[in-house]
Amino acid sequence: MILEAIVTTINEDGSTNISPMGPTISSACDAARGTEIGQFALRPFDTSRTFANLKRTRCGVMHVTDDVMLFAMTAIGQKPKNPDLIDAKSIEGKILAEACRFYEFEVGFIDETGSRMHLNCSTVRHGKLRDFWGFNRAKHAVLEAAILATRLDFLPRQEIDETMHRLRVIVDKTAGEREAAAMDLIEKFVKC
Repeated sequence: MILEAIVTTINEDGSTNISPMGPTISSACDAARGTEIGQFALRPFDTSRTFANLKRTRCGVMHVTDDVMLFAMTAIGQKPKNPDLIDAKSIEGKILAEACRFYEFEVGFIDETGSRMHLNCSTVRHGKLRDFWGFNRAKHAVLEAAILATRLDFLPRQEIDETMHRLRVIVDKTAGEREAAAMDLIEKFVKC
């Protein structure tokens, strides 16, 4: 199963990199049912800052959140302004204070064949910061739009436009202010 998550890593200058990632998690791990995530795999592109940081530091923090604005911003390369960060305790890293859950992890084996790297990761510490509020249809649509925004270089333009239109209809019907603003941000990026 692929979980939509946010990963923080430490840049060479000590600042925090915040990126959306889709870790592959064993179906035996289901945080919703109380089974914690012990092992997972990340597949960043070889050219990404996240990969460079993980290769260099061999650690990071994976976050589960229902904040679609955070997904939207990080998918298009915008860093949230002054994110509230907490020092990780088991690794050199930062925890997003507004996340629902966090998983401090270490990177084990790295497979560098292909354009997508494969990193085996092990959770060394996890915690709950707040309850997961949940997703409505608009949040799901924004999440899909954010993922689409990361694929502009290789998807046909017609497919992008048709999918964005379909997702916009869902957002218009079911969004709150934050979801609508997140969708606007992604649409502006995709149209450029």
